[in-house]
Amino acid sequence: MDQGTLVPHLFRTEYRKIVSVLCKRFGFEQMEIAEDIASDTFLTAAQTWGLRGIPPNPAAWLYNVAKNKAKNHLQRESVYRNKVAPEMKYAASEFTEQEIDLSPQNINDSQLQMMFAICHPSIPSQAQIGLSLRILCGFGIEEIADAFLTSKETINKRLFRAKEKLREENIRIEVPAPADIEERLSIVLTTIYLLFNEGYYSVSQHTTLRKDLCFEAIRLCTMLIENKTTNTPQANALLSLMCFHASRFEARLNENGELVLYAEQDTSRWDTDLISRGTYFLNCSASGSQLSKYHLEAGIAYWHTQKADTKEKWENILQLYNLLLLIEYSPIAALNRTFALSKANSRQEAIIAAEKLNLPDNHFYYTLLGELYTGIDRKKALQHLEKALSLAKTQTDQQTIRKKIALL
Repeated sequence: MDQGTLVPHLFRTEYRKIVSVLCKRFGFEQMEIAEDIASDTFLTAAQTWGLRGIPPNPAAWLYNVAKNKAKNHLQRESVYRNKVAPEMKYAASEFTEQEIDLSPQNINDSQLQMMFAICHPSIPSQAQIGLSLRILCGFGIEEIADAFLTSKETINKRLFRAKEKLREENIRIEVPAPADIEERLSIVLTTIYLLFNEGYYSVSQHTTLRKDLCFEAIRLCTMLIENKTTNTPQANALLSLMCFHASRFEARLNENGELVLYAEQDTSRWDTDLISRGTYFLNCSASGSQLSKYHLEAGIAYWHTQKADTKEKWENILQLYNLLLLIEYSPIAALNRTFALSKANSRQEAIIAAEKLNLPDNHFYYTLLGELYTGIDRKKALQHLEKALSLAKTQTDQQTIRKKIALL
């Protein structure tokens, strides 16, 4: 790997580790300094490696430079020593290189603790996702803006407000106490779930970025599984769900970047390794007494990885949707349940159920009705699909609906 590709790759994998460790050491009061030191480390690498060549162990080189830059900052900042350090948990009169601990264990611990800090209840959901992308995943501002389909200015403002909140609330970078772990872990899981959805269901045409979002969510959840305190049935169920969904990522889009409906996907493009991982974590989640939405959604996703289009498959999916709607109702889940009903029972029964939902502003609702009426009432099918086309906002959705209209 040459320098032009190595530095961006290492920025994605190592920036988050350096920032997490430095933030834990400095506190959120100096979060921007931690980010600046990490960024400056990569700038130094780009300049130095261009002249002297890539070192034998690039990651270790980055850690050593980051340590020295952090040490120099601590030593020359008298304000830090006199005013900030006495208030910090890890304050000391002298700062040695060993205090910037970039060992694998401390890197893992710092990232896990940072995850809980970023996902604090006082931080708005969108800001949690944005901070996770920036601090825990090493995404650039432009990439985050692309993921949210907004401007860099909007993302910068959102992240600035979130960082201010972290400071105002004096949020500590630590894993919560045992009494609080369940509630706080629930928020972390929700953030990871939403982060994955940003990638999997995003309307962005940036396919590589969308895949990166999904696999970063999987990586964060894997960190939870690898820690005995956070290795819960719900975390395993969420990881299982994401593995199953990610296994069909390549088959969801054709060579033109257009969405391929489930029934039309090339099953040979499904990733069998991810399906196997999903099955493993689904089995791991089958303990404890709490049935979460992640368990049910993982079960639904599991059945969608079964290639045979059997009545048993759709009956199982239907039953799981019935339970999911009891635990946490959502219009999209209700729509998906109606499609499963059409496959398990009949289209006529599904039409009755769908029309009861009455979602007049949802193009998926009219797309489903158009699908259900196809072969039963061509006029109604066309009416619903044309309504769906008028409501669809993305080019991908519009192309999918136009194809259905053309077939009629």
